[in-house]
Amino acid sequence: MKVTVSLLTLMLLLTGDPLLQAGVTKDAASKYLKDVQKGNPDFKSVGKITFGPGGLLVVADPAKATITVIDTHDVGPLKKLEQKVPKVDVAVASSLGVEPSQIDIADMAVNSQSGNVYLSVNRKTDGQAAILMIDAQGKVKNFDLSEVDYIQVALPGGKDSKIRNITGVALASDRLLAAAQSNEEFANKIYSIPLPLTHGTSADIYSAETYHVAHRRWETKAPIQSFVPYSNKGKNYIVGAFACTPIAKFPLDELQSGSKVKGTSVVELGSGNRPLDMLTYESDGKEWLLTNTFRFHWKKSMYGPSKWWGVRVNMD
Repeated sequence: MKVTVSLLTLMLLLTGDPLLQAGVTKDAASKYLKDVQKGNPDFKSVGKITFGPGGLLVVADPAKATITVIDTHDVGPLKKLEQKVPKVDVAVASSLGVEPSQIDIADMAVNSQSGNVYLSVNRKTDGQAAILMIDAQGKVKNFDLSEVDYIQVALPGGKDSKIRNITGVALASDRLLAAAQSNEEFANKIYSIPLPLTHGTSADIYSAETYHVAHRRWETKAPIQSFVPYSNKGKNYIVGAFACTPIAKFPLDELQSGSKVKGTSVVELGSGNRPLDMLTYESDGKEWLLTNTFRFHWKKSMYGPSKWWGVRVNMD
């Protein structure tokens, strides 16, 4: 059983009030979506998830190379998780009628409107994809996908290309963003779709190139492991993190679909690290980037007592 834990989710659960209460009006979701469908999104798989305003749940489906945005209508009242939930894998597996070893918990996100925790889960026995919800009392429930309000957009490939994995999704102020890896030479892809999102549309696609100090070369195949939208002085960027381990920002304004974009290095975390998640915040008049990292060479070269560590970067 595989579990991926979101840094942002953990901060929301532990600290609660400031971020969770920064909500929007209940009808805000309708301003983000056009040509909304009613029914089952028909997921072939579920991967990265995140929440936008008004209870909008963004779900990546790597098997179909699509991004689905669901209006959950889960808009409160806000209730924080009352206590630690023990053996989450056991509870999730039980709700799907299998053993913990037969599930893959792909991602986790907190709905800032209600405080409910959402999980994207794949059942290994038959490939069933599911969205589960954990309420304030710690009860695991199935989120019914049979009759939801949603839009679905495609992440295009080339004539002979195929999306291998979707490594991140996010709703920025003016667009939906996704990062993915394809089987092309320029395999690292960034996708952008302007708001409002219309069902059935296709994303603009950019090929990303980044210099990896640990490998001493420019690389195009290594996928973005995690990213956040970022704005500075009126310009829009993706700040993305890679394994081995540059963190770089990529400009998004005035790019043409299909073009190649080079990342500007923000910081190097060194060989053997894999950033898992990241967020940006302001404190004392400064902008900061926070990321948590898995050191996958930990057993071979121990720099400390833990294979997990955190990094804070001054974005100024």
